[in-house]
Amino acid sequence: MASIHRVKRSPFWWAAYTGPDGRRLFRSTKLTNRAAALRLALDWQGVAKSRATEAQCRRVLSDLHESMHGKALPGANVKEFTAQWIARKKGEVEPSTLTAYEDVTGRFLAFLGPRNTEDMIAVTVADIAGFRDSEAARVSPSRANQQLKNLRVFFQSAWRDGLIAENPAAKVELLKADRHERQDFTVEQLKKIMAVAKDEWRGMILAGIYTGQRLGDIARMSWAQIDLNNDEIAFTTAKTGRRVLLPIAAPLREWIEEADAPDDPTAPLFPKAAAVKQTSALSNQFGKILADAGLAEKKTHDKTEDGQGRAAKRKRLGLSFHSLRHTATSLLKNAGVPEAVVRDIIGHESAIVSRRYTHVDAAAKRKALAKMPEV
Repeated sequence: MASIHRVKRSPFWWAAYTGPDGRRLFRSTKLTNRAAALRLALDWQGVAKSRATEAQCRRVLSDLHESMHGKALPGANVKEFTAQWIARKKGEVEPSTLTAYEDVTGRFLAFLGPRNTEDMIAVTVADIAGFRDSEAARVSPSRANQQLKNLRVFFQSAWRDGLIAENPAAKVELLKADRHERQDFTVEQLKKIMAVAKDEWRGMILAGIYTGQRLGDIARMSWAQIDLNNDEIAFTTAKTGRRVLLPIAAPLREWIEEADAPDDPTAPLFPKAAAVKQTSALSNQFGKILADAGLAEKKTHDKTEDGQGRAAKRKRLGLSFHSLRHTATSLLKNAGVPEAVVRDIIGHESAIVSRRYTHVDAAAKRKALAKMPEV
């Protein structure tokens, strides 16, 4: 028996009916008129009873929607909605965030396979949990958790658009990340890395050590951010929008002075890295440097136990480029630098939280960075 219901915070009537497989389905009619919504719910129930295809169900909805609104109903299958959502986000989020959204939705579509042309309501909690677990096996639990968080944003948008009754990704738990998954580098390990790193990667690693900034922010640095006259470097972090002005540590300044400065001040400081669209690809490059330094197993292309032929995941002993950020924090604290100065240099807090603290002057930060060891 078909029925219609109101859902909290949704302007539309929602239909409840029994699907061809006997499951109770609950979906938005995209209609605010009660009588029209009930007719649609009854139509859906009739189609389900006759075991009609999903395409027929969509046609019933589209015809009714067009008769009332003068335009066809937008596509609501997973693949179509993904394209619509990514196009919408291009004007709403930072490029780095958009890249992350493109990455997770692309991987999720691939995970679903042929099912990515099914309606959004066909995606289950089990589907998303399976995707989370596959990402944990591919990269790491912490990375899988970030992918899950981005999927929650994706499905929340679908819920707001009235395409699903609830957010299935919100019901999937985050994985417990290994406490030893990410570690600090020792000074000896940093020296090993610098011994094998080449070209602009040497500069990027030095920037990671002596600024504590994230890989994406470092890769996007331009010459306009460098002020050698005042011995300062400026960042606006992509994650928090926080503006950071830091003294240039001597080892980093030495690398910058030896680099070929272009005539265009807006040119990237690290052009090869800036040309790489996804930060994950840069992380993989850094992983190879770790392997060359003997701090990670070299990646192989042997088949896995499941015989799928996927490359074996490189074991990095809990080290990554982000470990440089933690290392910078530890080195500063171990040198006796006050917590407030460390916080201002590294910028662990969001822009809102940072405003609670007293501004740290450049002299204090310069003195703090001078205490860090050279690598």
